[in-house]
Amino acid sequence: MLPIPDSLIINFDKALRTVFAPAASRRPYPDAGVEDAELSEAEKHHAAGLMRVNHSGEVCAQALYQGQSLTARNPEAAQALIEASDEETEHLAWCERRLNELGSRKSFLNPVLYAGSFGLGVLAGALGDKWNLGFLAETERQVEGHLDSHLASLPEQDAKSRAIVEQMKIDEVKHAETALAHGGADLPLPVKMAMKLSSKLMTKTAYYL
Repeated sequence: MLPIPDSLIINFDKALRTVFAPAASRRPYPDAGVEDAELSEAEKHHAAGLMRVNHSGEVCAQALYQGQSLTARNPEAAQALIEASDEETEHLAWCERRLNELGSRKSFLNPVLYAGSFGLGVLAGALGDKWNLGFLAETERQVEGHLDSHLASLPEQDAKSRAIVEQMKIDEVKHAETALAHGGADLPLPVKMAMKLSSKLMTKTAYYL
């Protein structure tokens, strides 16, 4: 029997921890010291739905980066992807704790979302580093847009959720800029549109499931 490559074992372990284990944050939580506001049940439900979408988005990001780093050819590109993945792990921790505070849960769809996103990441990496990094940059641009819409939709008094989403947005902008600085190419419009459609589908399902 052929030996299993270490990289596959590492990625399988990463997948299990991303989907099933509680995440940890090395940085302070963005909402540390922020008072938890009084929210109605409807506001809690809506805030939890948005934070669940954000959490699932970070699960997808983890999978994408792991798949992309596995097939990236340039060591610098691979390292940039790994560093972005580390920060996305912190986003998982922030969203998960906020979901718990809101009396809610993570999405049941996370294992499926991880598997699909990992496959996309492997494919993006196999196309070459400029497209790999371009895919990363476009992903982060679209995530930034989602976070902007969430900031507009979250209950005005929910300062804790807002603090988390605002810091996530700062990080996503930085990841996109890093990808472009390492030579990421602008993706063709049809690819961008396909990414938007799949993102909308994930958003609508994760909000409820």
